[in-house]
Amino acid sequence: MQGSEPSQDQAAVSITTQQSGFYEGFNRVVAVVPKLLIGALIVWVGLSPSAAGEVLLEVQNWSTQNFGGWYVYVTAFYTIVCLVLGLWPRTAHVKLGKADETPEFNMFTWLSMMFGAGIGIGMLTYSTAEPIFHFANNPDTIKGLTDGLDENNVRNAYKWAMLHYGFTPWACYGVVGISLGYLSYNRGLPLTIRSALQPLFGRAMSGNAGHLVDIVAILATIVGLSVTIGYGVSQFASGLFNISGADWLVGEGGKPTLLAQLVGLTLIVSASCLSAMSGLQRGIKWLSNINMSLSVFLIAFFVLFGATFFALQTFVYTIWDYLIALPAMSTTVWIDNGAEPSGALQSWQGAWTIFYWAWWIAFAPFVGLFLARVSRGRTIREYVIGAMIIPSLICLVWFTFIGATAIDLELSGVAQGSIVNADISAQLFKTINLILSPELAVALSVVIVVLLLTFLVTSADSGILIINTLASGGNQSQKQAKHVVIWGVLFSVLIGVLLAAGGMDALRSVMIIGALPFSIVMALMAISLVKTLLNEHQSSD
Repeated sequence: MQGSEPSQDQAAVSITTQQSGFYEGFNRVVAVVPKLLIGALIVWVGLSPSAAGEVLLEVQNWSTQNFGGWYVYVTAFYTIVCLVLGLWPRTAHVKLGKADETPEFNMFTWLSMMFGAGIGIGMLTYSTAEPIFHFANNPDTIKGLTDGLDENNVRNAYKWAMLHYGFTPWACYGVVGISLGYLSYNRGLPLTIRSALQPLFGRAMSGNAGHLVDIVAILATIVGLSVTIGYGVSQFASGLFNISGADWLVGEGGKPTLLAQLVGLTLIVSASCLSAMSGLQRGIKWLSNINMSLSVFLIAFFVLFGATFFALQTFVYTIWDYLIALPAMSTTVWIDNGAEPSGALQSWQGAWTIFYWAWWIAFAPFVGLFLARVSRGRTIREYVIGAMIIPSLICLVWFTFIGATAIDLELSGVAQGSIVNADISAQLFKTINLILSPELAVALSVVIVVLLLTFLVTSADSGILIINTLASGGNQSQKQAKHVVIWGVLFSVLIGVLLAAGGMDALRSVMIIGALPFSIVMALMAISLVKTLLNEHQSSD
């Protein structure tokens, strides 16, 4: 293979790329192997969808039972590392970039890009669903300490909801983002995952070991994005049904039909490819500002017309409850020992916490690299505050003002179980149908669908750009139309065949399995980052 010569400032990690041909500018191994693996998965699932769905579920259950404890402890480790780096003065003031560099994006755009790429879709799906589900059932109700669907369970519901949307998921992104930002901008290494392991493994990251790290990161990104887009297109279909009432959009049990999901998938991925080809400064920046503005509008609406006083109370209580309970919630692993309620607790943790930790880890290569890309010129403390603490508070705002309105409707008897028993994709729309006239509910549904589209397109196009960056050895300018379209098609086909094989359960299974290898890479990244910063701190004394 003929490769280009690495620049002098990247000598510690040399990544060969093609000088001509179809893969010009890309490392052929890193670019081709993920495509082959995803292609093989598509063929296997496509040829035997039912059998594939069963096998994926079995492997997922095996993975959760055997590695559930690993997911719990390693994510707690990520959280501690990020918080300590942001608090310790000698690391907190380290800038991601040169001492005189200023941030490329203003604060509003920066926060918009981070929130939109990192968790925006999850907020639209889970702002109602997460509190409502835990209001009905959580570890405290399983233990008999509180009663499901009772007022005494509200604070516990929010405590567990924030476990999944608070510091921990943003710390997953933070480990990757800070590592890549520091080693790329301060050490001159390529902006790619393997660079974060260079302090531990040296020049081995230039060869096959480095290729393997970047391939694992690309595969994790693909499965993480697939689940996110899968949930997004399901809610998109529910939103269109709420607007139009078209029967073909929703089937038995209020679940979106496969046809509706595939139509939404085609629309979203097509728009994502167009945005990705326009690059970071145009398409993604523009979309991020739009979705943040619409998010502010939606929250303002619920502040004015929702259960505002109840929401404000819940907001204050949750901050206290979450911070007090976080150490125990972050380190407790439930194992079925045959005695009640251990089995129910293990099942709940596997379905919720382990699923979430796998989801955030799978999302971390692309979101972390994206956040490193947009955070140049900011200090580690700014990064931790802006990419970990503020987003956690934003999530809490969504949960309290939107989710608490849904809970209040159930507590007051207005909803009569219509929100709790609705499909997860429809719970937000059920809520607005109860507090608004039919005409206004349709109008607000249009706003939510547009917001969902911008979140989906932002996440998908950011993911495609990041995959191309990883495959090109950290070259951020690689957005050739043909490679953007190839990944867009692969995403669409993969999500489509998995939805056909087992709906969201199949997507969840692939994601939980696929995230495991990258969780190990992330642990090594955290160790490598701490080692590097400590060594530089000692050398500066």
